[in-house]
Amino acid sequence: MEHRLFTFAGLINPDHDFIIGFYTILCAIITIATAKLATTRMKVVPSGIQNLYETVIGGMLLIAKDVIGEKLARKYFPLAGTIGIYVFFCNMIGIIPGFEAPTSSWSFTLVLALVVFFYYHYEGIKAQGVFHYIVHFMGPVKWLSPLMFPIEIISHLSRIISLSFRLFGNIKGDDMFLLVMLMLVPWIIPIAPFAILIFMGVLQAFVFMILTYVYLAGAVLVEEQDYL
Repeated sequence: MEHRLFTFAGLINPDHDFIIGFYTILCAIITIATAKLATTRMKVVPSGIQNLYETVIGGMLLIAKDVIGEKLARKYFPLAGTIGIYVFFCNMIGIIPGFEAPTSSWSFTLVLALVVFFYYHYEGIKAQGVFHYIVHFMGPVKWLSPLMFPIEIISHLSRIISLSFRLFGNIKGDDMFLLVMLMLVPWIIPIAPFAILIFMGVLQAFVFMILTYVYLAGAVLVEEQDYL
C-alpha cells in the first residue's frame, strides 16, 4: 500500500520488486533513447543534446585517463561510461514525485556491483594470465604472501559491498529526505532540497563510474612481480 501512494508504477502492481523492475526498464529506455537522439544527426559543429553528450563524455574520459590512461579509458568507456550515465538517470528519476529510483534498491545496486566485480577480474586475467593475476594478490614481499593473499581476497570481496551499499544508502537516504520535505511543504516547491538531490545524484553516478575505472586499473595495470 505504501508504494501505491508514492509511485505511479504501484498503481499497476504494488509489489516492490515490480516497481523497481518497472523503473529499471524505464531508465534503460530513457538512457538508450537520449543516446540515440544525441547521435542520430551528428554535426561537425555540435548543438543541442549532441553538444551536451559530447561535453559530458569528453569530461568523463578526461578524468578517466588520469586513472587508467587514455587508451584504456576509451577501451572501457562502453562499460564504465554507460554505467555512469545509466546510474545518473536512475538517480534522477527518483527526484520526480511519483517515481522511485531503482538505485534506492540494494538488489539493483548489488547487480551493478557484481557486473563490475566479475568484469574487472575477467579483464585482469585476460591481460596478465591466470597465474600472474593470482600472484599479484600475494603482495610484493614473498614471505608475507600467506598473510597478504587472504587480506587481498577479503578486500576485493568487500568492493561488492562498498559499490552496492554506498549507492543504495545515499539514494535511499535522498528519497527519504525528499519525502519528508514534500510532507513538510507540499504546496511549495522545495528548490534548495531539489538542488541538493540533483547534486548527490550526479555525484553518486560519477563515483560509481570512477571506481569502475579504478578497479579496472588495478586489475590490468599491475606491475609484474617475481615470486619464483
